[in-house]
Amino acid sequence: MNSAEEVRQISQVVTRLLNKFPAASRDAVEAAVEAAVAHFAGCPIRDFVPLLVERTATA
Repeated sequence: MNSAEEVRQISQVVTRLLNKFPAASRDAVEAAVEAAVAHFAGCPIRDFVPLLVERTATA
């Protein structure tokens, strides 16, 4: 997966989480997603990072 595709998928994660948790603010969701992205920043295999980010941010 290239970096542009990963960015697109992470953006979709934010949208899905906002729909899943309508009471949560956009800032809170984006902060959770950014923290999860930072957690996986050093991973050499990037194919599953958007999925892992979504699961981590949801938790």
